[in-house]
Amino acid sequence: MNVEILHSGFDGLRLTIETDIPPALRERLSAAKAEAVETNRECILTFDEISLGVRRSGGMAFSAHTGDMGAEWYFLDPENRPANNPGITVDFRAFLLATGGLRAAQDHLEACMRAFGIPYGENQLRVTRADFAVDFLAPWFEPDRTHLVLPPKTRAVAFTGESDTETHASGARVTGLRAGRGASRQLVIYDKRAEVIEKGKAGWVEMWNATRASMGKPALDMADPDQSRVWRFELRVGRKQLRERFGIRRWADLHAQVGDAFTDFCEGMRYCIPTKDRNRARWPTHELWQAVTHTVALDLHENISGTLPRNVKDANRAEHMRMLDRQLLGLFISRAAASGVMADEFSDFMEGHVNALQRASDEHPVPINERIGKAAARYRWA
Repeated sequence: MNVEILHSGFDGLRLTIETDIPPALRERLSAAKAEAVETNRECILTFDEISLGVRRSGGMAFSAHTGDMGAEWYFLDPENRPANNPGITVDFRAFLLATGGLRAAQDHLEACMRAFGIPYGENQLRVTRADFAVDFLAPWFEPDRTHLVLPPKTRAVAFTGESDTETHASGARVTGLRAGRGASRQLVIYDKRAEVIEKGKAGWVEMWNATRASMGKPALDMADPDQSRVWRFELRVGRKQLRERFGIRRWADLHAQVGDAFTDFCEGMRYCIPTKDRNRARWPTHELWQAVTHTVALDLHENISGTLPRNVKDANRAEHMRMLDRQLLGLFISRAAASGVMADEFSDFMEGHVNALQRASDEHPVPINERIGKAAARYRWA
């Protein structure tokens, strides 16, 4: 089997900003939304070189976009903003990410925020999702959910397309698999060629053909699925992985460690070749998944630190506990010396003195839970 990669790169990126839009922008968005409702089409607002399409939808908020090479924007109305909800959500478009990567997304955000007149700081950003995709020209491939080796309790779903089931009398051809949850990590394998044709996303065909041209190969014959079937392996990492496991919140974190998140993804989920071995962990990795893993390592090598923030925190905590233990032992030895305890009596002295300390703690006027809580508040393991 030949593995031909037609495209690889970021396919999705979503972040939130903890701020309110200024009154002048709210007034313009409100008027544009009212016009969109009246005319039943989006209203275009211009900010310097930025064009913002404002939709009639959005409920009490404002839904807008900056085009295929921009992002989806969701502005909460500061006069109706629910408590603890971020004022702005930005969902970057796939074509922007495919052609410019993270840097293009960051540049677009900064340009738009300046144009919209919204001041903000890096500490107000929260990255909530990042997607990485690899497109394979593999007409011979058809995904099978039984080939997935997943972490415990991970849910896998197979789905089919209506147009495909109509042309296969022997049964529905599987057009995709989905495993996991978007809030944590999710793998989606699907027929990208079918989506491109159905939704008219010709830009992907241009990119695929550009890749083939660079290899001295002819353009894809999109009319022939047996020659142009493209399967996308899409790795989606959500806020639980990004924030809680890898400590990724801002642009600097994303640039430094998003590769670690996707490397960990490739180790946690695998697409395999089943064998008779009942231990699925020993199944050999499928050729396409090997290519996915290699591509992630190659494309994101600049975004890999090799260390989990959690591991750093655990190491700092363990070292601090060792330091406290050394101090405790030194204090016990000093206390024993002050009491005239001999070396062969030290073990009994320490055991008895612990009981005395326990009684002193029980008699302390401040409850132990308050004292422990106050001590714990002093520690920051980041």
